[in-house]
Amino acid sequence: MHFSPFAALFVLASSVTAKQCLNITVPVSISARNGVFNIPTLQGNADATTFAQNLTSIRGNFTQEALLGYATVAGTYDISVKFCKPDRENGTNPTVQILTHGVGFDKTYWDLPFNDYNYSYIDVAVNQYGFCTLSIDRLGEGNSSKADPLSVVQAPAEMSALYELTMMLRNGTLPNVPQAFSKIVHIGHSFGAALSYLLAIEHPTASDGLVLTGFSQNASFLSATVANLNSKLARLNQPLRFGNISNAAVSEALSPLSNLTERIASSLAPYNVTSGEILRYLQTTDIGDLLAGLQPTQLPKMADLPSGYLTWTDAGSNQFAFFLPEFFDPSILQFAESSKFPYTLGELLTIGGIPLMAPMFKGPVQILIGRQDAVYCGGDCLATGDPALASIPAKSQMAFPMARTFEAYIQPDTAHAINLHYNSTGAYNAIQRFLTREGLAPS
Repeated sequence: MHFSPFAALFVLASSVTAKQCLNITVPVSISARNGVFNIPTLQGNADATTFAQNLTSIRGNFTQEALLGYATVAGTYDISVKFCKPDRENGTNPTVQILTHGVGFDKTYWDLPFNDYNYSYIDVAVNQYGFCTLSIDRLGEGNSSKADPLSVVQAPAEMSALYELTMMLRNGTLPNVPQAFSKIVHIGHSFGAALSYLLAIEHPTASDGLVLTGFSQNASFLSATVANLNSKLARLNQPLRFGNISNAAVSEALSPLSNLTERIASSLAPYNVTSGEILRYLQTTDIGDLLAGLQPTQLPKMADLPSGYLTWTDAGSNQFAFFLPEFFDPSILQFAESSKFPYTLGELLTIGGIPLMAPMFKGPVQILIGRQDAVYCGGDCLATGDPALASIPAKSQMAFPMARTFEAYIQPDTAHAINLHYNSTGAYNAIQRFLTREGLAPS
């Protein structure tokens, strides 16, 4: 009996779960028309605040004010991907979903290890519906190559990498995946959805279907979101993961604070405050972020990042942007905060420059968003102010005049980070059912 090297790799990679997955580092050559911006190097957190103030000011368009022109960015970068397929394939015409994460996450957003993978999107798509998936770490994030956070890590360059990976799957040239796929669907979350949308604009035949999650074209609330993030330099916010400081140095610096929670609790004993309550409080502050990475972890260490890599302040900012109170496990917020990933100046400056129309895309489109999404709906996606408009994302149907089908699906009791809420699997099933109805299921 003959076993291909590809099959052997999958057997080794996954002997327990139903899905078979393989982590691959793919050299990807990109070429993109990026913006050239006149933004001084950020020296500290105060500069990050100044940048956010300029970006959100109503006095003018700061992005246009800072834009000097355009330049072609070209080069080869390593993109980290995870390819998964069912352990038993049904039929001869598989469908692959390309999964692109949003700001603050890496590709594990789609296969979240929290609570023994009970929140895994990939488990549902692969194990229950038979799809293949390719989840990617965007350029500059996770285990993918790091690059200049102002001049390189921008929406056009990241979309170029997404396109090249798509063509590899289409042509059967993705390393260690000797399969040419005739059915390719792009599924993105937030900024990843914007990149998938940009792909449909610039390469309308590259994708057979779009699912844009945590997305709408209403930008009214983005300034409030940026303000809430209260951005800090990532290297200062979580120095053990994103800076150039060692665990030993942090431990030494914090040694005077040993038994801090017990000492505070002792002082507050007359008020019945326990050390556990003190610890939970500290975890929601900058101190919780300072300690992130102190314990052993499997997370990528994006060490010594340039100052143009930013992140939000703490768990409070995280909750405001991504979570709906009472509809998520409190432990998952701490998990998300300690394992968050940064965003770049270039991304913030270019997300608003994506065109409003995808006039030539002819495949089906689903926009799936939590009803209480704060980023794109201000907290209620049904509050349109127009009786004729069912939801805020429903208005995006005008952006796809040639689409075969358009659906705006509102997931109840969910905010921006759809995959981290109690009812996430309801959204996962809605996506698979949509793709199946549109003839994009594996066959």
